[in-house]
Amino acid sequence: MADTGESVRARILVSGRVQGVGYRAFTCRMAVSRGVRGGVENLDSGQVAVEAEGSRGALEEFVTDLKKGPVGARVTQVQVEWGHATGRYHDFTIK
Repeated sequence: MADTGESVRARILVSGRVQGVGYRAFTCRMAVSRGVRGGVENLDSGQVAVEAEGSRGALEEFVTDLKKGPVGARVTQVQVEWGHATGRYHDFTIK
């Protein structure tokens, strides 16, 4: 799919050793560096949920970052659900 620069949304679910290792702070740094808006939060299941909006190209690079994670994390799975941007995010927050 070509990157038209149009804003899209990605709902991302990250599994593995991703809590207690600075994963949310890493996610926030990567989002800000790529111009991605949205938020990240820990789930009771031990997973991390990310809602992100930006250009398709920026989000695809962001997902690549999330698959690596910070030192100490061990990412086993990243699920991405693509959709239309809502425009409700103005920055990137950690919940």
